Amino acid sequence: VHTVEGLMNVEVPPRAQYLRTIWHEMSRIHSHLLWLGLMADGLGFESAFMHFWRIREQLLDVFEKTTGGRVIFSVCKVGGIRHDLDDQMIAESIAALTNIRSELTVLRDTFLYDSSVHDRLSGVGVLSKQDALDLGAAGPTARGSGVSFDARMDGHGIYDQLGFEPIVETAGDCWARTQVRMREVYQSIDMSIKGLKTLPDGPIEVPVKGRPK
Repeated sequence: VHTVEGLMNVEVPPRAQYLRTIWHEMSRIHSHLLWLGLMADGLGFESAFMHFWRIREQLLDVFEKTTGGRVIFSVCKVGGIRHDLDDQMIAESIAALTNIRSELTVLRDTFLYDSSVHDRLSGVGVLSKQDALDLGAAGPTARGSGVSFDARMDGHGIYDQLGFEPIVETAGDCWARTQVRMREVYQSIDMSIKGLKTLPDGPIEVPVKGRPK
């Protein structure tokens, strides 16, 4: 991976790599919950919209406690990260993620398996796999069309230690893209909890001098 740290031969400590990845995955969770809430709102499913965003607020509280920010937080820097987590923060983060997973399951079953939701998303906005490739689609849009690629596969972070595999659907419609995002929320919760439970001890940064050429 060509990063500033790679160009400068800076070795980021393992603890910092873990926390970067954990915050990255929690950011994915909040982003997908925002998207799913807006999808529900677009369908006129106002109660589901409010519950998606209510659950999301619990995650933003975790961000605030661990980084000082709620949506945008400058916690990463060249050479490591700016804030560490103590044992209480780790325990509270795991508890919050576990509760989010539990609450989301009820909402998932109501939202994804409601016939009116399925009927309005299934077969709508179909993007074939070839069109997704030709048009340069990325993220859940591409994976909803059967493109088995995810930027997290390129070797950065600690994804190889978290058992990461890209989530792919093949229908290429709105329903498939919604399922990809919902399934990724669960995957990101599980990876975040695993990362927090196996967080190595050690420093969170290394001294950095100079700048990349």
